Amino acid sequence: MSNDPNPQPASPASTARPGVAVGAARRPPRNFHRLAWLAVVLALGVIVFGAFVRLSHAGLSCPDWPTCYGQAAWPTEPHHGADHAATAIRPVEVHKAWREQFHRMIAGALGVITLVLALWAARRRRFGLAQVAGASALVALAIPLYMGGWYVTASMLALTAEAILLWAAWRWSNADLSRAAALTLAVIIFQALLGMWTVTWLLKPIVVMAHLMGGLLTLSLLLWMAWRATNLPIRLADAPRLRKLLIAGLVLLGVQIALGGWTSANYAALACGTDFPTCVGRWWPPTDFREGFVLWRGIGVDYEGGILDGASRIAIQMAHRMMAVVVFVYLLWLAIKLARMPGVRGWASLLGALTLVQVALGIANVKLALPLWTAVMHNAGAVALLFVLVSLLARLRNPES
Repeated sequence: MSNDPNPQPASPASTARPGVAVGAARRPPRNFHRLAWLAVVLALGVIVFGAFVRLSHAGLSCPDWPTCYGQAAWPTEPHHGADHAATAIRPVEVHKAWREQFHRMIAGALGVITLVLALWAARRRRFGLAQVAGASALVALAIPLYMGGWYVTASMLALTAEAILLWAAWRWSNADLSRAAALTLAVIIFQALLGMWTVTWLLKPIVVMAHLMGGLLTLSLLLWMAWRATNLPIRLADAPRLRKLLIAGLVLLGVQIALGGWTSANYAALACGTDFPTCVGRWWPPTDFREGFVLWRGIGVDYEGGILDGASRIAIQMAHRMMAVVVFVYLLWLAIKLARMPGVRGWASLLGALTLVQVALGIANVKLALPLWTAVMHNAGAVALLFVLVSLLARLRNPES
């Protein structure tokens, strides 16, 4: 008798898939879920701490990358790093520099764990270890080249690594989570590039927003892998329809989070002052949606503090508010629907409660003039809603599967 607590029948057709070693096990590696859950916890920390860094205006406190004023850690005294070229961009602010560099360090730790997951999942794939390790080696080589000024060469190496991982993810199946693991590693690498561009392109809004969305995509992939490897399915007769409703909820939530990121990156959170539900004393003040949603404005502009006029920022804020109403209504309706189904009533209660709390935090951000703690909690609330929807989607199964 097998000692495997989650036995899965082998599929005769599975051995015919390209890129799969003959006799490969069609399940995630044993104990894979433990490391995946560790990665989920760390990803949650990276995202929330990243919001703290951004909202405390510390995003440019280390103008160089990946070092901080030439140091592997961060300056602990104002005169440290005074001879580094980065001081021409921004003087040393010790109380902010540690936040940015520590965020890079925990993000780097998450990258290492994701690499281990990808290697672990790919070990039974034909040339799987070589592909994952080779792509990672190219990225490792690109970093010192970038620091040495070889920007084009470093970029080509990073893009080649991305292509290798995406090709592997496309060819591999996901029964053993090798596809998801390779894709997650590719996303992590691109996240590192976005983090670099966030600094070197001086908080360019499209990059800041993309960096936020990339972090949430990383969390979603890791969470999906963790639940799948844990193998605790929720079997419902109405699973196919419910799956579509959850995907719709994820899309709406994703759009709203992107709008929130765009609002934050353009410093439009207080564009309406402290008025709610009105805006600067009016139900519909003058807005400039065309200017407010220009995604690309070139490179070289310092976007810290924002560069848009009042009408453009109001347009961004109003778009965020209107989409919030749509998401609020849909998620609350979904929570009520889930509450009528056995096996997911606890998740339904959690989804409904988080939706109400998230709206309350959004209103508090405006009424209290964006205190740091409520702004960070508002970001954490969006992450919590994402956690619930992805968890349900990962665990949902048909009764016969």
